[in-house]
Amino acid sequence: MIVVLLSVIQEAVIDSPLDMILDQTLLTKIILGVLVIFSLVSWALIIWKFQTFRNVDSEADSFVFAMEQARDLTEARSALRALSDSPCARLFREGMLFYQELRPGAFDEEKPRRGLSPTQLDALWLVLEKNLSQERDELSQGLQWLAVIGSVSPLLGLMGTVVGIMNSFIGITAQGSANIAAVAPGIAGALATTVAGLAVAIPAVIAYNSYAARLKLFVGELEGFASEFVGTLAREGRL
Repeated sequence: MIVVLLSVIQEAVIDSPLDMILDQTLLTKIILGVLVIFSLVSWALIIWKFQTFRNVDSEADSFVFAMEQARDLTEARSALRALSDSPCARLFREGMLFYQELRPGAFDEEKPRRGLSPTQLDALWLVLEKNLSQERDELSQGLQWLAVIGSVSPLLGLMGTVVGIMNSFIGITAQGSANIAAVAPGIAGALATTVAGLAVAIPAVIAYNSYAARLKLFVGELEGFASEFVGTLAREGRL
């Protein structure tokens, strides 16, 4: 009896993971294929957003350093020309341009400084908030797909598990007995899709939460800078 069981197990042994995949049903192969695509997209997004946030942090540090060295907004505006195009620089530039539209020649030292009316000040805040929202939306690009992949991949793995168990029962029915050869392909497919689903979802979920936290922190910094910009205008007697 033991000899017969060992011979059945040897017949059911799969030489390699590739052989295991090739031995699966079409539906299982489709699920695994979709998970492979999800994994490639997920890692591409992870690397892209990592580089994006690293560049944004570096540019923000350079911008803050330049602003700290400037004595007033006139010097800050001049220093801006030497800086790379970053979210902070764009927000500052748009705020300055709109202020100059409200007060043409406002940075001409020979002219007396005039403040803004309450309506103009509200309009300036609206411009800053609009540009801040645009920067937030641009930085958040791709994060929604990490969330989708992190949510859907485990469900695809669960679906593959169900399909694999169904295939095992079909194998038992086809062979008329519950031996290893009948259930091994289905169980192997169920385990493979479960592992694949988790392997795809875990990095995507970790990356999404990490980048979402960094985005929230950076948006908070932009909001603080917008308030500081308006405060500087007030301190210099331009409001």
